[in-house]
Amino acid sequence: MPREITAFSNPLVKRIRNLREKRHRREEGLFLAEGLRILTEAEEAGHLPRWIFHTREMRDHPLVRRLTAACEADGGEAIETNVDILHKLSGKDNPQTVLGVYAEFDTALDRIDRNASDIWIVAQSLRDPGNLGTILRTGDAVGAGGLILIDDCVDPFSVEAVRASMGALFTQRIARAAWTDFVPWLRSGPGQLVALSLRTEAYYREPCYAAPTFILVGNEARGLPADYEDECDVRVKLPMRGKADSLNAAVATAVMAYEVLGQRL
Repeated sequence: MPREITAFSNPLVKRIRNLREKRHRREEGLFLAEGLRILTEAEEAGHLPRWIFHTREMRDHPLVRRLTAACEADGGEAIETNVDILHKLSGKDNPQTVLGVYAEFDTALDRIDRNASDIWIVAQSLRDPGNLGTILRTGDAVGAGGLILIDDCVDPFSVEAVRASMGALFTQRIARAAWTDFVPWLRSGPGQLVALSLRTEAYYREPCYAAPTFILVGNEARGLPADYEDECDVRVKLPMRGKADSLNAAVATAVMAYEVLGQRL
């Protein structure tokens, strides 16, 4: 049975609210996910929350009942609360009526099985959580194995990134590594590293991509460092027929990922 919490001063409310900050997420090894759809997709992917918060109005919703039962059976706890508490936890003016607290995933590079998929996405110094979440959604859509975050990227477990991923955070393997660790790992097995770059005359539909293909996208403002591009097996660009010289990082990644998928099909 869920226990009821309606006081802002409750220690658990304070603890969970702090997870909106990166420092506390790292200390706790926990993160927030909002919305019945995302929590349901997490369950289907094998991830159950440590705590699930829901409003009284959602108590008898069949999916909430299922999630609550699964959470409690796994040793977690269900909390019945109100919209004001959920607002305090999520920071949104119109919060979702269901919120989950999850353990962060292992993001070690050596846990990646490159043979699990023939498409992987690699992002270097990505700074925007919306872009990160959208890239995760793209990876899920094309059947990518996951997302490898290189150097100083935005936290994939931030509230904004989780929200933007629309559940794809739970279906995609995520790894974090420095470039100096990633390159030896990549070269230790099969894999073609393909950079989205302006330093090339080759358009993205010209090469034949080898499996597994690692699509490398750079920082939103600066792109990829020149020495990173030089390490790549292939550099390609997208045709730009207007005045803009580049696309949004997440959009460019999606275009590239679907080209690789199209060649596989």
